[in-house]
Amino acid sequence: MRLDIPTDAIFIGGRSGVGKSSVAAEASRILARADIRHAVIEGDNLDQAYPQPWRSALDLAEQNLAAMWANYRAAGYSRVIFTNTVSVLQISALSAALGGDVRCSAVLLTSSDETAARRLARREIGTALDEHVRRIATDGRSVAEVALEVLTRAGWLPAEPD
Repeated sequence: MRLDIPTDAIFIGGRSGVGKSSVAAEASRILARADIRHAVIEGDNLDQAYPQPWRSALDLAEQNLAAMWANYRAAGYSRVIFTNTVSVLQISALSAALGGDVRCSAVLLTSSDETAARRLARREIGTALDEHVRRIATDGRSVAEVALEVLTRAGWLPAEPD
């Protein structure tokens, strides 16, 4: 593979349950039927660890993307579909991690709360669903009221008796 060929990247972003992985998988099937070489990288998994490395100055996801993409490039790939919750906000950093000349397209997928919750309920198991669908209404409430509820739900403050 000639490394002077640009990397073509599609960055798919959006909140959990919006369909990023499903869209990427279907796009991959379409490209495969057309015999177009490509890779799909699920970016949300590139820094999935505890303690959470993205909470530090370490750019573990970008380093892992760079390492993975170097392997794909060495194997002859020049197209990548990359999914990540916030990828459309990090196009410069992600393009830099891919290295070289990168031609990118970005899309932010959206859905209603109801659609995302329904999809997550089918996908998530155990307590993972609660992490994604926990909602706190802010309509008609002060910032202090919302903050108290956030802290109470997180278990940082005791629940007020009814």
